[in-house]
Amino acid sequence: MFRKLYWVSEQVFDDNSSQVNGVYTSIPDLVKYGLRFPTSGQLRLTLTKLDSDREPLGRWFSPGFESLASDLDTYVKTEEFSADQVQSLLNALITPATATVTAN
Repeated sequence: MFRKLYWVSEQVFDDNSSQVNGVYTSIPDLVKYGLRFPTSGQLRLTLTKLDSDREPLGRWFSPGFESLASDLDTYVKTEEFSADQVQSLLNALITPATATVTAN
């Protein structure tokens, strides 16, 4: 399946500089490789369309990732993401101790 939506995982540091962790085409890959929580600052997740010059579809920040669950409902309804995939992402974000922690 050709993916049209991409996840960008970034570490945003206290001085507002950022570093991209990676770009992922699926929630399972995002969960497995992209959830690196900085010891200071925030993790930013951005959902964007491929080859688009428009604003991202969504942008969420740790620690709360406010509105992520409700925002992704739209993509579950259109079957871009499954309910199980979204739940696995939410679970990984709620328990960041299972994600890789990096110090920069």
